[in-house]
Amino acid sequence: MSVYTPRAFEVGDDAAVAHLIRDYPFATLLTLDHPEPFVSHVPLQYDAERGPKGTLLGHMARANPHWRHFGAGASIAIFHGPHAYVSPSWYAEPATAVPTWNYVVAHVHGRVEAMTDLADTRGLLDDMIRRYEKGRSRPWRLQLEGRALAAMLEAIVGFRFTIERIDAKLKLSQNRSAEDRDRVIAALRAEDYADAAATAEWMERYARGN
Repeated sequence: MSVYTPRAFEVGDDAAVAHLIRDYPFATLLTLDHPEPFVSHVPLQYDAERGPKGTLLGHMARANPHWRHFGAGASIAIFHGPHAYVSPSWYAEPATAVPTWNYVVAHVHGRVEAMTDLADTRGLLDDMIRRYEKGRSRPWRLQLEGRALAAMLEAIVGFRFTIERIDAKLKLSQNRSAEDRDRVIAALRAEDYADAAATAEWMERYARGN
């Protein structure tokens, strides 16, 4: 399974991919099994140092049958970054243009295996909690012990996703002139929703110099 990516939107910058996965960790996880794929929506931790191409770590409810099919076939984790509508009226010559949508996405291909040691799952939870509680005035931490902790851990399944390939696409007006890109960036910054501002930031960082 591949994603259509014109040459202008290809990603040759590993830092851009890491930026996307770390800043937008809530992924769509698909495991390809007959007769149809299993799909779950889960936050994933990215460890670039584990394995030749890195590893994703996550967990899901044990009641979710998805994890029982991890070994049946390949898996794909889809990370969606910011996206925004682009109006032709923003270009220098709007009469010769059409509307489009700018967006950032990565399809991460690999194999997933369930964690068999509850200590590994507990470690994963602690890592995720530290990450998402960081910077809060009163960071929460997991304090369950004994049977309560065991019951919680038994109710979920931790897993490792060994990355084999990443197909990333940054569609950020790279096929337009530098003037048009600057005009789109300015227009997106003037919009009143967060994704527009974030898309402008990605254009500024990864597309302006093209």
